[in-house]
Amino acid sequence: MKILAALLLCVASFAHAQNYPTHAVRIFVPFPPGGFSDLYARAIAAKMSDTFGQAVVVENRPGAGGNIASDLVAKSAPDGYTLVMGTIGTHAINATLFPKLPYDPVRDFAAVAFVVDADGLLVAHTSVEASTVSELVTLAKAKPGVLNYASAGPGTTSHLAAEIFKQRTNTQITHIPYKGNVPALLDVVAGNAQISFATLATVMPHVKSGRLKPLGVLGSNRSAALPNVPTIAEAGVPGFDVGNWTALFAPAGTPAPVVAKLNAEVLRVMKLPEIQARMVDEGMRTTAMTPKQFGDFVQGEVKRWGEVVKRVGVTAE
Repeated sequence: MKILAALLLCVASFAHAQNYPTHAVRIFVPFPPGGFSDLYARAIAAKMSDTFGQAVVVENRPGAGGNIASDLVAKSAPDGYTLVMGTIGTHAINATLFPKLPYDPVRDFAAVAFVVDADGLLVAHTSVEASTVSELVTLAKAKPGVLNYASAGPGTTSHLAAEIFKQRTNTQITHIPYKGNVPALLDVVAGNAQISFATLATVMPHVKSGRLKPLGVLGSNRSAALPNVPTIAEAGVPGFDVGNWTALFAPAGTPAPVVAKLNAEVLRVMKLPEIQARMVDEGMRTTAMTPKQFGDFVQGEVKRWGEVVKRVGVTAE
């Protein structure tokens, strides 16, 4: 009887996937419009709508560091009709950053598909007497605590990247937290803060205009958008590697065939020439992963960033 029940369940799941979707799909974005998670969610949604013949609607539900939208999806019906564009914050960092996170980023979700990893860039105001990473380290050591950096807030990648940098270079640089990337970056452009570890796509206009100096790429590979700028690791800080990814998740228990169908569609969209060209311009990169590979990746990220958050000693309520 158990074998028969299992077979019937498999047949039902397959039939569900064959017909899926039969009505509108919602993708929740845990942040306000305009960020790269929102922009790529909308790009994917538009292509999905064409393929599936059903509306795929993006809804922004910001708040609590992305936890509100993530928790909403975690507690939704596992049928493939309610998804979330999770990030390195909502599905890795927040697991340790928030003592009372209302969801488990691994247990409560089905990992659907990796979307993009945003290149990051260490930038400095033109008044800073350093044009390379090594010069910045020398300056910071000569003037402990005098240099400051702007972050998007405690526990964000811009904050944690800076703290990792400080630890690996044995420097003292003062943290100035802001409520978001935009105000942080504007104060660096204005010269009220001196450096920032920011998303490359966000700072590129200011780099091109000459208002900010690019010192080093945060990830393990140089960016196609700035091929002549070395990575921070290349520039003398071995092992430095900070990403900033976004990806698609469904509630745990979503039928595997539905997850596989969504995964295949995301991978197809990310290979489209216009999407590939857009990623190069915006300093983005993608990695094709199966749901299993992506799930393993998320588990690794939760562990990795949990150790970083504990080492830095930051928490959020």
